[in-house]
Amino acid sequence: MAWASLPDGEDWLLAPVLRGHIHYDRLLDGSVDLADIALMNDAAAVQADNEMLARRAMEDTHGRQR
Repeated sequence: MAWASLPDGEDWLLAPVLRGHIHYDRLLDGSVDLADIALMNDAAAVQADNEMLARRAMEDTHGRQR
């Protein structure tokens, strides 16, 4: 399956905006740079990974209790 994305990686750039971490105008006025965007995206990826691991652990625990 191919994931949908914006051309030229704009989805990566806009991800913090879409998550509500920053306002779009902060991208336009330059008050955040690519390092800031990268850090926010990395932190969101770590959070998503940890949530997935927690769900799997919970499913494994509940599956063994039955």
